[in-house]
Amino acid sequence: HTHTHTHFFQPHEMGKPRGLRAGRKLETRNRTQRWADKEYNKAHLSTKYTANPFGGASHAKGIVLEKVGVESKQPNSAVRKCVRVQLIKNGKKVTAFVPWDGGLNFIDENDEVLVSGFGRSGHAVGDIPGVRFMIVKVSSVSLWALYKEKKDKPKS
Repeated sequence: HTHTHTHFFQPHEMGKPRGLRAGRKLETRNRTQRWADKEYNKAHLSTKYTANPFGGASHAKGIVLEKVGVESKQPNSAVRKCVRVQLIKNGKKVTAFVPWDGGLNFIDENDEVLVSGFGRSGHAVGDIPGVRFMIVKVSSVSLWALYKEKKDKPKS
């Protein structure tokens, strides 16, 4: 008879192993394929500590090097207020966003700031090209408190 069950008789071209004793094969195959998954890869290789300026931490302290305005991407047109920060623990330089209107007024060069991630783990947010971090505190007072005029910035 002409009708053949392909996967019973002839070895079928590449695909999942099937069959009663294919368990181990499936398992190992799954294991190797998993590395194609970007998130899995990120989580299981140790690049977290080398590629990420924070070295796997959630926040980092740094010193303000300079204030910069970053042009926002199309279709918006604005200059987003950012600062160049040098991290204390490894000397790496990052660009961080200063939130809130007039937030930049509270920050001076050589201030010690606390920088945190931008919530999109390693991706620039919204219309700010290449900026992945934001300022949380200035000379150990939170920017929010300064902005809300709850606290004054310590005069160094």
